[in-house]
Parts: sequence; C-alpha cells; structure tokens
Amino acid sequence: MGVEKINMPQLGESVTEGTISTWLVQVGDKVNKYDPIAEVMTDKVNAEVPSSFTGVIKELVAQEGDTIEVGELMCYIEVEGGGSVKEEPEQEKTADTPAPKPESEPANEDKKKPAANQDTSNKKRYSPAVMTLAQENDIDLTQVEGSGKGGRITRKDIEKVIADGGTPAKTEPQQTDAPQAEEQAPKSQPAAAVQTQAGDKEIPVTGVRKAIAQNMVKSKTEIPHAWMMVEVDVTDLVEYRNSLKDKFKAEEGYSLTFFAFFVKAVAQALKEFPELNSTWAGDKIIQRKAINLNIAVAKEDQLFVPVIRDADDKSIKGIAKDITDLAMKARNGKLTSADMEGGTFTVNNTGSFGSVQSMGVINHPQAAILQVESIVKKPVIKDGMFAARDMVNLCLSLDHRVLDGLVAGNFLARVKEILEKVSKENTPIY
Repeated sequence: MGVEKINMPQLGESVTEGTISTWLVQVGDKVNKYDPIAEVMTDKVNAEVPSSFTGVIKELVAQEGDTIEVGELMCYIEVEGGGSVKEEPEQEKTADTPAPKPESEPANEDKKKPAANQDTSNKKRYSPAVMTLAQENDIDLTQVEGSGKGGRITRKDIEKVIADGGTPAKTEPQQTDAPQAEEQAPKSQPAAAVQTQAGDKEIPVTGVRKAIAQNMVKSKTEIPHAWMMVEVDVTDLVEYRNSLKDKFKAEEGYSLTFFAFFVKAVAQALKEFPELNSTWAGDKIIQRKAINLNIAVAKEDQLFVPVIRDADDKSIKGIAKDITDLAMKARNGKLTSADMEGGTFTVNNTGSFGSVQSMGVINHPQAAILQVESIVKKPVIKDGMFAARDMVNLCLSLDHRVLDGLVAGNFLARVKEILEKVSKENTPIY
C-alpha cells in the first residue's frame, strides 16, 4: 500500500486558488479515480474536484471553508501498490506537532525557533493574493510563520494573523522617553479587526465573494482604468424587438431580450476594432482572434461571468439562446469551468438594475468592459423638433496601457451606429 497526495487542481483559466465549500468524502471512504471528493468555489465557477486515484481517503488536510492555492495539498489517499509519498503529513498538518529534534539539541531550543532542519526554501515566495492581503492590512510578511510547503506563507496564515489582531508593520525606531505612547496611540487596526458595535451584523467573507474581492483588487491595482460614454438612440431597436418578442417566445421557447441586440453589435464592432479584443502581457499585447464575450449572470448573491463563444459568428437568436442557457445554468449551479474560460471582452447588462451610468471594473486580464445601461424614454431634438426617444448610455472602461481614446472612441461610435440602424430591413434575427 502507498499514500498519495491530492492537490488543488487548476479549475479555470487564471484561477489561482479555491475555497473548499463541502467535502464529499470522509476519512476511511473508498473512492474510485475521477469520483468527486469535494465541492470547490472560485471567483469563476463552483466545481467538483475529482479524485486522482482509486483508494481509501486517509486524511483530509484542508477543512471546509479553507481557501488554498492551486497545487496545494487537499488530502491524502491510500492506494494499492506503488511507493508512498514522503512522510510529510506531520510537517504540513499543523504547527502544534513539532518535527522531531536531534537528541543533542537542548529541549528549550524548539520553543525559540524552528528545528534546524525545517525546510524554509519557499519562505519568501509570496502569491499575489498573499501580497495583496498583507498590504491591505499592513502586515510585515517577514514576521509571519508560513505553514505551507517549504515554509511558504499561505492565505490561511495571513487570515489567522488578521484574526489574532495583526502583526506589527516594519519596525520603526521608538522614542525611549515616551512611556505613555503605547497607551495614548494604539497601533492602527487592520480593516478585518474593526470592532463590531451593538446591533451590527457580521457577515464572513468567504467563497465566491472573497474571490471576487481579490480579483477586483487585482484589476484596480494592476490596470490603469480610463472611461468613456456615448448616448445611443435605440428607438427603432425597441420598436423592432417589441414587434417580434411574443411570436419569438412562442416559437423558440425563450425570450428575445434587448441585451442580445447589444451583444451582437459589440461582437460586430470588435471584428472591425480588434484592438479592444486584447490582453496586456507585460512586454507585449496579445490581440485575440476569437471573440468570446463574457456576460454577467447572477445566482442569488453570487455573480458569474460565463462566456458566449464566437459571438461574432452567431445570429441574434443564437446569442439570445446562449444568454438564456448560461443564466439557467448559473441559477441551477451547473456552470462548469469550460463555461467560464476563454473570455476576451466583457459586456455587462447594468441596465437590468435601472442604472443609467456606471464605470465597470475590467475583468482581468482583458482590456475593456462595456456597461449597457437602462433604456430610458427622453425628450430629444430630432429634425429640429423635440421628440420622445428611447435612449441608452454605453459606458466603456478601458486599459490605458493597451488602448487610447482614439481607438476606444471609434469603437464606441461604431457600436452606436450599428444599434441606431437596427430595423426589420437591416437586422435579421435568424
């Protein structure tokens, strides 16, 4: 018999960690290769992690609610035949089971420092999530003990430090003649240590919400955002869609939404302005050939951004079908990592909330996001006279490393032109 590790797999493009929401197995359970052993949440998708081996679960190293990085240990499984992994469980399980010390080492030494042979090769290798969380909470990483392999500091280590009240920031020289300073000027508390007042409600930040927060910080920290907006007269589009919606629903079994027209217009404009369908890659810009559009869909308090693939090749009917299918999968918890991967540009239907103007945060590592706002009937001067028209704002956030105002403005103007020309004569649905 041998013991093997099961590590957190890569659950999607650019996914760096996942939160274990539910273990589907217990110690002693017999599982087959590819059987699901845990449900994991990321910022992109909820997914089941399959077993990499056939065998018996020996130890669950990670707990429900733990957020662990891709490649980190989840559990041990005992398999038939083969060798056994190194006896690492005792090192990686907990900090309260010290490594055996040499007989010659004084007994009180292990209280002062780690055992001399403890591996700290990864002590200074920090993931972006760890760096961000430490910076946000003014934590000096050199003072944190890492529980990961090679002494690596994990997100769990930082969260424990925050829960314990934080560590001192980098040491500053102190005045010896100010004995009351500590009482008069207590250390600044990290955000996570803010005191709860009577009547307040504490809501733990876990799972998808935590992952979204990390992604938003990364996007705003790394991407220099710029913003533009155009106003579009969609009166003809509204009339055309309203004339078709009942018949379409009866024949197709799903709705013909306004949003499908906007997604189609964006896909068409991206073919003409491929610069917006790009990704910043440090020393180069990658211009994507495929036009795969992320759209936002919600399930209760969770937000997902699945992908409509090859949107430029789809009809308005096909796009409407994809929107319906992805929304249904999100509500039923059936979105897969394949549904979430490969997006090149994001279109967000903020108008569904009644919003008329907003600045979206770019879906890292894309170069832009378009917010489609609410369609509002407004008095507009047309042909020298006031007329009631259906108007909508399109708000574009762009990565200023990749795009400048000229190309972004031309792209928005083209989307506006396409939408204002929608009609029975110009715009086939099928």
